[in-house]
Amino acid sequence: MAEAKTPAERPLSPHLQIYRPQITSISSILTRITGNALIVGIALAIWWLLAVATGPEYFGFVNRIATSWFGDTVFTLSLVAVWYHFLAGLRHLCFDAGWALDLQTAELLGWLCIIGSIVLTALTLILV
Repeated sequence: MAEAKTPAERPLSPHLQIYRPQITSISSILTRITGNALIVGIALAIWWLLAVATGPEYFGFVNRIATSWFGDTVFTLSLVAVWYHFLAGLRHLCFDAGWALDLQTAELLGWLCIIGSIVLTALTLILV
C-alpha cells in the first residue's frame, strides 16, 4: 500500500480580518451587486406596465406602490445602479483594450465610477 504523504506547508489565504479591502475589489463587487439589483427596479416597472394592461382598479393599487416612498427609493437606487453599471462597463472596456492597467489608474477609475454614478444620478433627477 502507498503511504499517505503529509500535507505540504502552504500559506493561508488572506482572511477578512486581516485583508484590507481595496477600491479595485470593491468596485468589482459593486458591479456585480448593481447588475443584480437592477432586477428589482425592472420587476417593479414590469409589474406597473402589466397593471396598466390589467385594469384601472389594479393599476391604481400598483401605481400607489410604485409612486410611494418605496417605489421612489427602488427607482432612485435603480438609477444609481444603471449609472454605476454603465461606468463600470466603460472601465472594463478600457481594461479589455489594455489601457489603464497600472494600479494608480485602476484605483482612480474605481473612484470615478462611484463618484460619477452619484453625480450622474443627481443630474438625471434634477433634469428629469
